[in-house]
Amino acid sequence: MTDAQETAADSSLRTTGGAPPDDGLACEGLPTPLLEPRDGIPPVIADEESLAAMIAEYARGTGPVAVDAERASGYRYGQRAYLVQLRREGAGSALIDPVACPDLSGLGEAIADTEWVLHAATQDLPCLREIGMVPSQIFDTELAGRLAGFPRVGLGAMVEGVLGFVLEKGHSAVDWSTRPLPEPWLRYAALDVELLIDLRDALEKELDRQGKLEWAREEFDAIASAPPAPPRKDPWRRTSGMHKVRRRRQMAVVRELWTARDRIAQRRDVSPGKVLSDGAIVEAALALPPNVHALAGLPGFGHRMGRRQLEQWQAAVDRAKALPDAELPQPGQTVSGPPPPRSWADRDPAAAARLSAARAAVSALAEQLNMPQENLITPDTVRRVCWEPPAQVDVDSVASALAAHGARRWQIEQVTPALVTALS
Repeated sequence: MTDAQETAADSSLRTTGGAPPDDGLACEGLPTPLLEPRDGIPPVIADEESLAAMIAEYARGTGPVAVDAERASGYRYGQRAYLVQLRREGAGSALIDPVACPDLSGLGEAIADTEWVLHAATQDLPCLREIGMVPSQIFDTELAGRLAGFPRVGLGAMVEGVLGFVLEKGHSAVDWSTRPLPEPWLRYAALDVELLIDLRDALEKELDRQGKLEWAREEFDAIASAPPAPPRKDPWRRTSGMHKVRRRRQMAVVRELWTARDRIAQRRDVSPGKVLSDGAIVEAALALPPNVHALAGLPGFGHRMGRRQLEQWQAAVDRAKALPDAELPQPGQTVSGPPPPRSWADRDPAAAARLSAARAAVSALAEQLNMPQENLITPDTVRRVCWEPPAQVDVDSVASALAAHGARRWQIEQVTPALVTALS
């Protein structure tokens, strides 16, 4: 049994619900509302001179840098950053307007060799990369919370449970492309990085106590070194309600409407859902309306939509209806790897049995280690190894298979014995 397994197995070291122990990490009594940044709300940096001065201060600062970004999801096209928040010892907090200062590569270079502390790093790193900010090392407080066994890993819940402070939650979903940004929003943004380094330090101690700190570092390194995600193939297939669309001609309508909507949304810089809802696209695909009048009677194409708009959507429907059969989309996406598990029992009963045993083994091990199963090992990795197991099942061959599918060293060490038994 590893140190982490021994720690997790000792129920006296855990509080109800699987949270870390009450040894100073979990706070007692009522939490304290955090209403103002300790140094006040910093001015928003929106010109090159102020940015250069701020970069110099951060280069002279010490210790890790807390980093956060605010997007305008649901309001604007894409996932660009509309505000960047930072905090570092010796430099204080900073708020940067990346619309006015779109190139932050100088800042990225100044703190490149410093550990960046982020919460849910995979959400912010793509938009930070777009403006020239790419870290070499990170500490992800959300992922740290998962590995440490916290039942709730949102930033507010973590700050409250670990540090005993309540963060304001009211402005997380506002339109951050608004200019000028209201003072309450700026206060909220500054408070998001106010305690991030304190949270990082507390979680590092807890992970070390549980014997999981090296595991976390491997995960953080994997996130920091991961290349940008490739463009999604056939993104129109992810239209909400797509499961209702069965016929290829109807699928072509979804594709044409989705593509037209995306082009308009990008040109207008608005969220695609504000141009035309997914539900409206699916309704049009199912109905195959013959003309504008019929289209106007469908949900999502109501009286508020002008004649010109209706005509552009009907044109997309007509383009799909005019396509030759050879150009219609195929029913399913071409996917690599094993088929959906629901079909395994019929296609390969032995593989289905392996998967059932492997899932049970991973579930039991994750519970023993007090962490989510998907953080112990991804379900996709388990499926792939069970569908095509090594010819000779042993510790070395299973470990090699896991490594080939991207599993980290700590995951391989923990999961391999359980999977050897399941695959055998």
